Amino acid sequence: MNRTFLRVAVTGFAVSVLLATNATAGAQTIQGAGATFPYPIYKEWFAKFQTATNISVNYQSVGSGAGIKAFQTKTVDFGASDAPLSAEEEKAMPGPVVHIASIGGALALSYNLPGLGSGIRLTPEIVSGIFMGKITKWNDAAIVAVNPKRSLPDTAISPVHRTDGSGTTYVFTSYLKKVSSEWATTVGAGKSVNWPAGIGGKGNAGVAGVIQRTPGSIGYLELAYAVTNNISYASIKNKAGVFVAPSVASTTAALAQSANALKADIKTPTVDAPGKNSYPISGLTYILLYKTGGANAGITTKLWAWVLQKEQQEQAKGLFYAPLPGNLIGINKAALKSIAGSQVP
Repeated sequence: MNRTFLRVAVTGFAVSVLLATNATAGAQTIQGAGATFPYPIYKEWFAKFQTATNISVNYQSVGSGAGIKAFQTKTVDFGASDAPLSAEEEKAMPGPVVHIASIGGALALSYNLPGLGSGIRLTPEIVSGIFMGKITKWNDAAIVAVNPKRSLPDTAISPVHRTDGSGTTYVFTSYLKKVSSEWATTVGAGKSVNWPAGIGGKGNAGVAGVIQRTPGSIGYLELAYAVTNNISYASIKNKAGVFVAPSVASTTAALAQSANALKADIKTPTVDAPGKNSYPISGLTYILLYKTGGANAGITTKLWAWVLQKEQQEQAKGLFYAPLPGNLIGINKAALKSIAGSQVP
């Protein structure tokens, strides 16, 4: 064989190996798991982040409860939950935890009543009565009284709830606990509760599927799931006595009313917020990170700092999420900087 040819071939092979090695080394992946509530926007954000940085995010939308377990065992770089960790849960973690609020959102009380469309009015008393199993027909006198122009059917009501450990359930039951003393003393709030009535579905997608298949049903869904699946949803009477539909604007109003409380404690529930424009079943969704960092702490903090940028926050409006208030962005950035190995300037 010609020695010049051999030398070129060997050199070319070495360059190919080097390029392949560098490409492999440059391909980084962040692992995350948890909440289904923010999955529609997370999916878009993570694809956009990979295009911009060549860092991929493998996110498993398995529910807040499963995400917290994965975070606790350190099989992921971040956990995602619509419910902040309780004091007991934080104590059970292998290290101190930082909570980062990523976006705001509304839970829509979605129902299957053919021909009626969205906008049926419900009061806190009606909502708690339905999920307590005490209001069982759509033409119940209490529902008719606040919907005088609607022809409500004599159809059985089937409440639908989550079967998995869910931060979405935490937000909804936190609302019920706040507006109903009976609910507060008999059921309470949490990622999982003993439901007095109803049927279950796994994840927001599972609840949406049950509602779609079950005439007369009503369940709580992240607003994007209701809208994208063309499921009707109610207007809820808020603390100011106004019936308000879930939307970006009404969720933003609720978060703004909760700004001072969130500044004091980012874990503060934002349900039943004051203000005539506030939607009462609004909440934040959280990212869980270890303060001590980890192997991927740099790129993980880089990801969530990027999410906090105005462009990404505004993008979320297209999927019916509410951007975070400015003061909360500042709180989040400070928290990210406090993590060992942070890449947040």
